[in-house]
Amino acid sequence: MAARALRHFVMNPILIATSNPGKLRDFAGIASPMKIEVAPVPGFSSVPPVVENGLTFEENARKKTEVYSTYVPGEIVLADDSGLEVDALNGAPGIHSARYAAAEPHRAESNTDDEANNHRLIRELQDILPENRTARFVCVIAVARDGQTLATFRGEAEGIILKERRGTNGFGYDPLFYFPEIKKTFAQLSSQEKAKYSHRGEAFRKFLDWYCTAQR
Repeated sequence: MAARALRHFVMNPILIATSNPGKLRDFAGIASPMKIEVAPVPGFSSVPPVVENGLTFEENARKKTEVYSTYVPGEIVLADDSGLEVDALNGAPGIHSARYAAAEPHRAESNTDDEANNHRLIRELQDILPENRTARFVCVIAVARDGQTLATFRGEAEGIILKERRGTNGFGYDPLFYFPEIKKTFAQLSSQEKAKYSHRGEAFRKFLDWYCTAQR
């Protein structure tokens, strides 16, 4: 209900602090049915990257949005930190999901290739029985204005890690993440299905409800 009401309040696109095309597609797919536009922070490609050295998804999301919001004074800026938690790996790759293929993910200064990350995950789970390959995608969205966090929102999606990839949509670990509720991996979902079931979709809808209330 609140998300529908947002149509009457939002005039400008919601600014997303990311250059990741997969994330931008996800956010656009979630917002599009509600006639809401999203866009990257203007000039984001020339902004120095934030070092994501927080110990949790929330810490990293807050750090990013607090820094990047200072580049667009007076505007609300959204940033997220997300990743995959695998139970058999004690929650890894977790906050290091984008750098998992590095020799020391916690020390890596840049992201590693999706294919390499997936390959390492497959290798590390090769001896794990199907019933023990449970995992979840986690997304934490933080919203800030002028360097101050206003709110955070968390979304999760529970699934199972497959032994081989399925599907060509999505990005990251989507081809390995099987969602039992609809018997597909996230890489087999349409943009509408992913918006409905994903961790990022859940967190973004919570943001929209908050934003609608804040605009009243």
